[in-house]
Amino acid sequence: METEIQSFLAAFESFLSTMLQFGRNMLLPSRLYQVAVVLGCFVLAWLLRMWLGPKYESWMRGLDNRPKWQLRWLLVLHKRLTLIIFATSLWAAVGVFAATYQFPSRRYVLVLVATIATAWLFIRIAAQIIRNRFLRRVVIWGLSIYAVLYYTALLQAATSFLDGLAIEFGDFRLSALAILKALVVTGLLLAAARAVSSTSARRIRTNEDISPSMQELSIKFMQVVLYGAAFFIGLKAVGFDLTGLAVLSGAIGVGLGFGLQKVVSNLVSGIIILMDKSVKPGDVISLGETFGWINSLGARYVSVVTRDGKEYLIPNEDLITGQVVNWSHSNDYVRLDIFFGTAYGDDPHLVRKIAVEAAQGVNRVLGFKAPVCHIVGFGDSSVDYILRFWIKDPTEGLTNIRGNVYLALWDAFHAHGISIPFPQREVKVLPGSELQTSAPLATDEG
Repeated sequence: METEIQSFLAAFESFLSTMLQFGRNMLLPSRLYQVAVVLGCFVLAWLLRMWLGPKYESWMRGLDNRPKWQLRWLLVLHKRLTLIIFATSLWAAVGVFAATYQFPSRRYVLVLVATIATAWLFIRIAAQIIRNRFLRRVVIWGLSIYAVLYYTALLQAATSFLDGLAIEFGDFRLSALAILKALVVTGLLLAAARAVSSTSARRIRTNEDISPSMQELSIKFMQVVLYGAAFFIGLKAVGFDLTGLAVLSGAIGVGLGFGLQKVVSNLVSGIIILMDKSVKPGDVISLGETFGWINSLGARYVSVVTRDGKEYLIPNEDLITGQVVNWSHSNDYVRLDIFFGTAYGDDPHLVRKIAVEAAQGVNRVLGFKAPVCHIVGFGDSSVDYILRFWIKDPTEGLTNIRGNVYLALWDAFHAHGISIPFPQREVKVLPGSELQTSAPLATDEG
């Protein structure tokens, strides 16, 4: 422990002395006027930003019919306007000093600060390709600090200092520099894996020769391979011994296996669903009281969207162990049944004919699978019928097509004088009975 502390103190002392020496070099009497020019350029950039900022913003607001990417980059430049003016004014000052003074030392500070400011500007503009805001900030700050250390020749001292921050366990040594390298390399590899995965996923989903289930399975398998390879290659690239990590992960896996049974079950169920193609994106399913179409298949759950816009996240295990009605498993044809009744005085042959013709005239009802109508019973006050018809687009809804068919039946029966009966009751007054009525209640007006 004492050796580690001494090593850390030595690295910190070396880094601090290097920083102090750099500061003394910057504050030499011959360079103080260059520092003053830098401060003057910064004040000038701030003042010009206060003047140009509102004008630039009003000009952007007046742009019409411009692509979003152009407006986005104009907004990025608006946010970096101070840095742009600062770097431009510094390079202008460098040009003036180069024409005035022959020796490079007379403009060393100006060139150094202008170079760093330009590097910061390009870093902040290039980082806009990163969508995640937190990750974008990490990249901007990390590259900005690296640019400062690199151009001020302090990178070697900072590297030695971070390497001195280490923990040793026998032959194993873990330093802050190794951790930083591992994060950077692994982050770059994960970003590359994500880019390759996104591009490949789009191409796989547009390939109509691959079934939707195999598309999702291929994408999931590719993502696991790419992200896993990026993680382990990143650790190996910076010198981590993966043998100890494998033993440790095995021990942790045994411990977590009992606590994560449901998670593992859902993962395995998801793989089974993708392989046996029992459900796939776009299928219309019923599970309990949930009815909707599958929006996506995840590693842990299936996203089911209902007709009212609700999105249910159903665990994969429920689809394996429960009873699922897949309305479009082998094909998209769905048969629907509706029940109705007519009066006993109406001709049943005519009723069946009118019902079939009415159903055939409704959109979405298939014509080559002709509707049929049958008598199913004689009720108390009506002859009961069942009307069966087929559709091919259950994702468009079932309740609405039933309602349209019922409405067509109503119009057709009304046009042909066919009545739809309802229960009626007769009240008979027996001989010798008296019918009494109650007087109306008195009101305030009465």
